[in-house]
Amino acid sequence: MITPRIHVQREGFDIKDEMARIEKSGRDIGAIVSFTGLCRSEGGALSALELEHYPGMAEMELTRIAEDAMARWPLQALTLLHRYGVITPGEDIVLVITAAAHRRAAFEAADFLMDFLKSRAPFWKKEHPAQGTPGAWVKAGAGDEAALKRWGAEE
Repeated sequence: MITPRIHVQREGFDIKDEMARIEKSGRDIGAIVSFTGLCRSEGGALSALELEHYPGMAEMELTRIAEDAMARWPLQALTLLHRYGVITPGEDIVLVITAAAHRRAAFEAADFLMDFLKSRAPFWKKEHPAQGTPGAWVKAGAGDEAALKRWGAEE
């Protein structure tokens, strides 16, 4: 079994460096799928998104989610980076890279990982409005929870 690269970090990440690391990791890789989640401005209404986590617990849950993906699909490599702290519109929040011998496994594993990250990863998100009014904590949406059903997860 591969060892996934999992980091929870304050600083941003370099997608090109992460992709190069995956490309160099094995000759049996036939497909690499990546997803980068960015902070949106919500049409100018949002000045920042603040993400908090419980150190140690967040990494354990991300590892559990990654191990579940590796048990479901024959992955050759997996990278999962998630940021915390104050993130402004346009900045990256999360990076998922999956690599497999064939495209279907890489696509499905990346999709699975994002569905679980949106709903089950232990991060708390607070939106900071551009008007300077107090921010509000954000909950996972009903659509995020419903997406888990296709993977056999309970709401």
